[in-house]
Order: sequence, then C-alpha cells, then structure tokens
Amino acid sequence: QVHLVESGGGLVQAGGSLRLSCAASGSIYSIKPMGWYRQAPGKQRELVAALSSGGSTNYADSVKGRFTISRDNVKNTVYLQMNSLKPEDTAVYYCNLNAGFGVIYWGQGTQVTVSS
Repeated sequence: QVHLVESGGGLVQAGGSLRLSCAASGSIYSIKPMGWYRQAPGKQRELVAALSSGGSTNYADSVKGRFTISRDNVKNTVYLQMNSLKPEDTAVYYCNLNAGFGVIYWGQGTQVTVSS
C-alpha cells in the first residue's frame, strides 16, 4: 500500500508562483512513475505533468514552459513548480504514482486558485 500526501496549494494572483509537493510513503521499493493531474469544476481530470522512473518528463501543452516537475528520490517526494500562473490553472491538483501491474495510487488533492 502507498500513501500520497499533497501540499503547497493556495490562493495566488495571476503571474505568481506556487510549488506543490507530493510525499509518498508505504510499500515503495523502487523509483516509480509519478505525475500531477488537475481537475477544474465541471471538467474532467487532466494530466499536467508526468515523470517517468527514468527521469523523462511530459507536460500538457497548456503548461509547457511554465511548470516543472521534479523528484527527490531520497525523500520519495515529487514536486510541481508552477510559474506564471493563470486563472485557468485554477483546479484541484492531484498527484499519482504508478505502482505497476495496473495499480495506481492517488493523493487527496490540493486546491490551487489563481485570481485575475
């Protein structure tokens, strides 16, 4: 079993920055693919950024050049640095961990609100 806890969300003005953290604990015995998703009211959950076990990254077109995903393997923590935030970035942000064999773990989510 894996437990994910996100933190770092909040209210920020457009153009500002936030850094989200996702700490993983539990039965983690190797580096796993992790990612950040978001869900705005009335919309489907969408991928924001992903980080493979080998360190390669993938970003949604809407956040390329503004968001950066990174990982601290010692702390089992993945980060999402969000710069130049826009009101359309407002959403609940979730991290996930792909444990393999079709097993995906999700955190509880953290609210990000960007005011115009």
